[in-house]
Amino acid sequence: MFCYQCSDALNGKGCTVAGVCGKKADVAEMQDLLIFVTKGISAVTTKLRAEGKPVKARVNHLITLNLFVTITNANFDKESLAARVEQTLKTKAKLLAEVSDKNNLPAAALWSDAKENFDAKKIGIFSTENEDIRSLRELITYGLKGLAAYLYHANALSFDDEKINAFAQATLAKLLDEGLNGDDLTALALETGKFGVDVMALLDKANTETYGNPEVTKVKLGVGKNPAILISGHDLRDLEQLLEQTEGTGVDVYTHGEMLPAHYYPKFKKFKHLIGNYGNAWHLQTTEFEKFNGVILLTTNCLMPPKESYRNRIFTTGAVGYPGCRRVEEVDGKKDFAPLIELAKTCLPPTELETGEIVGGFAHEQVFAVADKVIEAIKSGAIKKFVVMAGCDGRQKSRQYYADFAQALPKDTVILTAGCAKYKYLKLPLGDIGGIPRVLDAGQCNDCYSLALIALKLKEVFGLNDVNKLPLVFNIGWHEQKAHIVLLALLYLGVKNIHLGPVLPAFLSPNVTKILVDNFGIGGITNVADDIKTLIG
Repeated sequence: MFCYQCSDALNGKGCTVAGVCGKKADVAEMQDLLIFVTKGISAVTTKLRAEGKPVKARVNHLITLNLFVTITNANFDKESLAARVEQTLKTKAKLLAEVSDKNNLPAAALWSDAKENFDAKKIGIFSTENEDIRSLRELITYGLKGLAAYLYHANALSFDDEKINAFAQATLAKLLDEGLNGDDLTALALETGKFGVDVMALLDKANTETYGNPEVTKVKLGVGKNPAILISGHDLRDLEQLLEQTEGTGVDVYTHGEMLPAHYYPKFKKFKHLIGNYGNAWHLQTTEFEKFNGVILLTTNCLMPPKESYRNRIFTTGAVGYPGCRRVEEVDGKKDFAPLIELAKTCLPPTELETGEIVGGFAHEQVFAVADKVIEAIKSGAIKKFVVMAGCDGRQKSRQYYADFAQALPKDTVILTAGCAKYKYLKLPLGDIGGIPRVLDAGQCNDCYSLALIALKLKEVFGLNDVNKLPLVFNIGWHEQKAHIVLLALLYLGVKNIHLGPVLPAFLSPNVTKILVDNFGIGGITNVADDIKTLIG
């Protein structure tokens, strides 16, 4: 195997025997094969569109989920991945019969060999020999995986966009084109960023029209006395169904990790048995899940291989899979969580980890509502800088940097955050500036869209022609592929001088890194004191 799509890439180069994430070599190879056949079917759907023939939603959704299940810490189940390969090949065969002109289709579009006979070296990362071309192809591929994750969540709420589907599939097909050079792929990466903005806007619309605009909310950190279910991941539709089915059963529900922002949405506040948030970011789940005592539902990526001590209490759904864990499948648009509820009733209540509360819900509409107050604070000098510290948390000890950085920031700075990176500093007593909290949490990683809208609104208010002239700097932590699409989206929006840590992506070749540095000012992190001087002055 070879995998270097996340920040845990072994020795900063790549995992070759097994993934640091816990992914085994045969799973990694099956994911490579799934990406290969997904590029193949995408070449066919792109051809059909060129011939004026529509592509059905179920085919679009198949391709979207194929990308999503290969994201870091999502699916560790070789058999479920193999089943998706077979389903994709069967679907592709039917679509090929509809293509009038099969000339010039790439080999992947025509490939139908049994999965046991494939050569991973011929279809995996190193099938592209040129290091720079390989680097750009992987950058785009990982961006598309992040795009697919957000599109999947929008689809779950019955929101879709044919232009986004068509672009993603056409781009997958282009990644098979040996004729594209570095300039072509660089332009394609930025175009991927453009559609990253579009998909985050689509998901924002889906979430807010379904559940209301997030509100500033105090979220409880303690526990109750009832047995409970802990929901982790990102999928709000899964949470909605779980809350509806647990109502009146005596089983409470808690959020974990990136599900914390669910508390900010008005529609979820009517459920009195949604008690609060339990635990922290994904990489602490092996201890926190054990102490929770109840049932755990994993709705999307950020699953760590579960310990035997609580594996019997883990259920997976959607893009997530792990051998030995029970699954909840969707049937006619609905999921039956009765097995989770019955098991939860036999469990002890959660062991308390902490007490108190945290405040969040500062998405774009909330910030726009107090825009006059924010602008006055900037004009008066009470707020000197906004620091975007969005993105991912992770297991590396070096990520303590972000907590130390937040604490070392001058008291006249405000942190804008989204994603699980916030767990490094959201609970710290950083205070406020004239009633404006110094940490403004917009929500999940996809809610980085809110941060972009806030930046664009400030640019408009101050009459600037360049977002980079704002008192706004970026010091972002990353872990996996949803962070990649956020990065590409920011680059498309013209944001420069982004600092990225705790390490730069291993898949960036020296030449591609130079392009990002020269054209966009991308930089890594060093130490807190020096980075404060560089970013804040």
